[in-house]
Amino acid sequence: MSTTASRRSSSTLETVRNLLERPLASYQLVLGTTGLLLGLGLIMVLSASSVFALRVYGNSFEIFSRQAIFAVVGLVGMVIAMRIPLERVRQLSRPVLLVVVVLIGLTFTPLGMDINGNRNWIPLFAGFNLQPSEFAKLAIVMWIADLYTRRHRHLGTPRFVITPVVPIAGAVSALVVFQKDLGTAVILFAIIAGMLWVAGLPLKPMLGFGAGLVVLLLFFVATAQHRVDRFMSFLNPMADPEQSGYQAIKAMMGFARGGFWGLGLGSSRQKWGALPEAHTDFILAVIGEELGLAGSLVILALFGLLAYTGFRIAHRSRDRFARYLAAGITIWLTTQAIINIGMVLGLLPVIGVPLPLVSYGGSSMLATLAALGLLANCATTEPGAARALSVSRRAKARKKQRAGR
Repeated sequence: MSTTASRRSSSTLETVRNLLERPLASYQLVLGTTGLLLGLGLIMVLSASSVFALRVYGNSFEIFSRQAIFAVVGLVGMVIAMRIPLERVRQLSRPVLLVVVVLIGLTFTPLGMDINGNRNWIPLFAGFNLQPSEFAKLAIVMWIADLYTRRHRHLGTPRFVITPVVPIAGAVSALVVFQKDLGTAVILFAIIAGMLWVAGLPLKPMLGFGAGLVVLLLFFVATAQHRVDRFMSFLNPMADPEQSGYQAIKAMMGFARGGFWGLGLGSSRQKWGALPEAHTDFILAVIGEELGLAGSLVILALFGLLAYTGFRIAHRSRDRFARYLAAGITIWLTTQAIINIGMVLGLLPVIGVPLPLVSYGGSSMLATLAALGLLANCATTEPGAARALSVSRRAKARKKQRAGR
């Protein structure tokens, strides 16, 4: 029996290996994981927000409808990002960063809005708002990828790796901090650090940069009482169970009630008002309660697969810009997912970071889908991928023609 099991395991591994060797494997993995996370996210936003939406808007589907609209618009943007030539993306990197900085600057004018203590929103129309800092993540990744592509011959010298990346990207991050949005700023800092590492910054300056970031973050935490309270509640949520530790305790209760298989889709008790931000930053707690540990592990596995695929593209791509772009996007989305999951599980302080593609949030949805479209675009620069994709598209076009006839 053990020999039979060993043969089956070997056969399965061989099948997976053969599938991963196909030219379009990375491209299809990006699209597949994106579709699954987006679908699960829409289902869970509907479930987690229904009670809150009914109480606030008189319609259980109001928040889900908004998320669905952003998902459709985001998918259109994703398709455009998949088709646009990467050379054109490089040309757009600096204008996009400039536009994002201008939009962030507008949040400090009377056009800006305060939501939950953060001044990082610009009102649009029909109750929709824009959060420019979400697009700053993609803009910084694009700009750094273009800069390092142009400087690839000089990246062996640390000063060419550090400047002007740290001053300019750090200034954009500082603007986000001034919006009182430390969570997004942490993601931006992580992107900068990750891109420095990808560019080959030596260990000593890398450690120095990391130490400087830790000191800077501690300073930002110490200068705001609500951040100090959140940090202290992370160390001991039970010390203030009705205030700073409230969210963490309710999230843990949700996971505890869910068990392995969960209470069933739509059966969460925490979403009835006990858990704040149930459909946004803490949606994983609702997933854990309704779908149990099994459903939570599916989410973790999908993000793990997406991280593997992104770094695989960065490693296999023959295009320098695609390598840096794929690495930056993967670092961003993986870091954000880890921080959100750690925050909900009580392993990290609560800093208000959404779970990509799963949490409610229009600006986050649009920026994330555009980034994943670019990641799929980068996958076409792997050996043989562009030709295989062209053949596949021609075959589909011929099938449509035959069906039309």
